[in-house]
Amino acid sequence: MKKVLVVEDNSDNLRLITYTLHHSGYEVISAETGIKGVEMAIAERPDFIIMDINLPDIDGLEATRRIRKSGANGTIPIIAITSYAMAGDMDMVLSAGCTGYFEKPIDPLTIIDKIHALLVTVGSEEQK
Repeated sequence: MKKVLVVEDNSDNLRLITYTLHHSGYEVISAETGIKGVEMAIAERPDFIIMDINLPDIDGLEATRRIRKSGANGTIPIIAITSYAMAGDMDMVLSAGCTGYFEKPIDPLTIIDKIHALLVTVGSEEQK
């Protein structure tokens, strides 16, 4: 079973994405702060990470940068799911080291397909 780390401070959003991932066969671990997310990424070595950007301590951009610089797998897919939807926000998120970006609110009926499509694309690029 693939393990996913979800870094999300909003309990409703965390519950929704966790339910959706569990329903699709993933083991889900979670963190409610950026610092805890970095610690768990290093300790747990998940297959991919779902990262909120607006977190209470360090934001998801800084958490992503720290994960990329850490002893964790530097190529681990980190998918931002955020309410940041202004012009330039996607570039900012990708520049910080995120692999992909989805806007909130998520649709639990389609988000898994979107995540899988992104992971396939990332896997294809890594094999080049």
